Amino acid sequence: MSQVKVISYEDLKKVTGKVPIFDVRSPEEVSNGKIPSTVNIPVDEIEQALKMDPESFKKKYTVNKPKPEDNIIVHCQMGRRGARAAEIAMAQGYAKVQNYAGGYKEWSDKGGK
Repeated sequence: MSQVKVISYEDLKKVTGKVPIFDVRSPEEVSNGKIPSTVNIPVDEIEQALKMDPESFKKKYTVNKPKPEDNIIVHCQMGRRGARAAEIAMAQGYAKVQNYAGGYKEWSDKGGK
């Protein structure tokens, strides 16, 4: 399996709102704060989510399902679940997946600016 690519805080800021960003934390964690324009797909759901047909995905997650050739970013609180989610997505044929390893913790520590 390929190595999971990591995206930095600075690079994430540049693509927020332009590239699908999946927050793979639990809904409870997300309710305490999130990176703008992210979509919550808990790590335990990511494999099934990426197997869904586009219509079902949009209905459940309110965004278009990314295509395997699209850039995707995943993140969690501090990086571990994000890396796992990236590996799962890559195994599903999504080649352009990056993990924001700093996670929501780094984002909030830096003020999200």
